[in-house]
Amino acid sequence: MYGALSGGVWDSARQQATQQAKDAINRQINARTRGVADLVRGPDKKERLQEFVLMKLPYHPQWVRKGTRFDAVLRAPLRFGSAALQPDALKLVGTQPPADSIVHARLITPLNSAEATPGEKVEAILSQPLFSSDNQLILPEGTHLVGAVTQALAARWFHRGGQLRFSFQNIGLPPSMTANGMSTPVVARTQARLQAAESGGATDIAVDDEGGVKAKESKTRFIAPAISVLIASKSLDNDAGRTGAAEGNAGGRTLGGLSGFGVLGGLAAQSSKIVGSVLGVYGMAWSVYANIVSRGGEVVFGNNAAVDIRFGSRTPK
Repeated sequence: MYGALSGGVWDSARQQATQQAKDAINRQINARTRGVADLVRGPDKKERLQEFVLMKLPYHPQWVRKGTRFDAVLRAPLRFGSAALQPDALKLVGTQPPADSIVHARLITPLNSAEATPGEKVEAILSQPLFSSDNQLILPEGTHLVGAVTQALAARWFHRGGQLRFSFQNIGLPPSMTANGMSTPVVARTQARLQAAESGGATDIAVDDEGGVKAKESKTRFIAPAISVLIASKSLDNDAGRTGAAEGNAGGRTLGGLSGFGVLGGLAAQSSKIVGSVLGVYGMAWSVYANIVSRGGEVVFGNNAAVDIRFGSRTPK
């Protein structure tokens, strides 16, 4: 029976590792295609396509997409009963986690690269327990990790994104462990860094091998300014006598109005070639500013942001 149970645990671990690898590959593909891969290959294609089209309209209804996550704070703790444990089952609790082991946690300290300062305290709580290779509990769910910000750099002009780096040095077991045969919660020194995280801001983020986080800026943002320059040049080309236009290039004026103020701008551009040209130049200027000149995105972690934390390979002193 033990062999069957052990085999089932290993099968489950193998399946979980395979799924995590597939998810990582899909995230990389989707990041390079700006969401098109998910739109084409992912589930709920009809719903995603409808959302994509509606978001392009000047006015659209508000809705919540299926699968949206909501975080709620409980007014009182939930009770799931109790179970008897043998003393040997807790012999590894609070000990140093194995090198390169990864835990799933949630940040309870909101962070923003524009406001964070080196030395600022960072706290996280494990959302899943950590087990040893022989299924012995090492860190239970609710374990408290405490660390500090080591680097913070706000976003700068010309779309240079913000940067943030923090690590964890202390482990504190939850107080509930005192009811399971431990006299006091164990507090251990450790070295742990960020492995992966979800962004709480409008900009995607990338986590490097050393745990540093940087706001990512897509290279495709240069496409919009290039198109806006072409539209602006068309809106300025208002030579009389063009085919189908008594006052010059009506099509170019319309594109200029659409570039400047959307549908309303396209309608306003029909009143005068000067209006169309002005709106076209305005649309070009705004696109160049928004996609090239303006500040980059910040690294933002909201309360309860999901993170993966990897423990270091060296045992701390």
